[in-house]
Amino acid sequence: MFIEQAFRGKTDFWRYLIGSLIIAIVASIGQLPLLFAVLLKSGFDPMALQADRLMQTLDKNSTTFFILISFAIGFIGLWLALKFLHEINLKTITTTRKKVDWKRVLLGFSLVGIFTSVSVLVSYQMTPENYIWNFKPDKFLILFVMAIVLVPIQTSLEEFIFRGYLMQGFGVLAKNRWFPLIMTSLIFGLLHIANPEVGKMGYSILIFYIGTGLFLGIITLMDEGTELALGFHAANNLIAILLVTADWTAFQSESVLIDIADPTVTWDTFLPLIILYPIYFIIMAKVYKWKNWKEKLTGKIQVPVPEQNPSI
Repeated sequence: MFIEQAFRGKTDFWRYLIGSLIIAIVASIGQLPLLFAVLLKSGFDPMALQADRLMQTLDKNSTTFFILISFAIGFIGLWLALKFLHEINLKTITTTRKKVDWKRVLLGFSLVGIFTSVSVLVSYQMTPENYIWNFKPDKFLILFVMAIVLVPIQTSLEEFIFRGYLMQGFGVLAKNRWFPLIMTSLIFGLLHIANPEVGKMGYSILIFYIGTGLFLGIITLMDEGTELALGFHAANNLIAILLVTADWTAFQSESVLIDIADPTVTWDTFLPLIILYPIYFIIMAKVYKWKNWKEKLTGKIQVPVPEQNPSI
């Protein structure tokens, strides 16, 4: 079982607390190149580090690069925690299978990629006044190469932390499956609170982020691995960077389209939670023949019994 794989290494909960701190510190260090580049471009004007100017000082491709490269640096923190605190490898928090199932990654990627791309294109056809055609071949080519390489690193790190490392850590602590599922979903959603989308649309949009975390957590537990979540998250963020962005989103890239509509939270904001995610569940469950939903999502964690030395 996926959470039980944690017992291959050292599982004292204090190790997860320190590991999370290490990951956070290294991730913060990963943001320093962006801050330094902004200061250098602004003539070391400290006001350039204010939230409203930080994302505007550099050109979009440079800003996107520095944001994404910070996640590559963040991987060092995760590696340190796994190797030296828990004495396990990355595969332990990735999958229960003998090796990563790339067909599962591709299915997760394809589902969200196809549905989201089609919905964006339909929206563009129906309400073209809400978009600006922003395709610039030279800048887009640079963005495309950069995104294909770095976005999977960014999304994989988030999945390894939330659906892998923390899912197993909270499972070890609570000895059940529902607690880590809820906790990782809440933390995942609430960590988006600093995103510009929240400032623009209000705190109610956090429901979408928490719901997405819950969806990713459920498919991880049901499928005994993070492959589907890895593919899903990568496709979602690639589309957000390459196909359509807005001046109020976390990524403001040289995408094909720029959404200029005034964002508001309405019932259709949560359509993915209400309609799309259940469809994804049905497709994945049919393909991989998921069973024992209650046990896999709420059941107890089986703690292995330590081997005893035979008496002499």
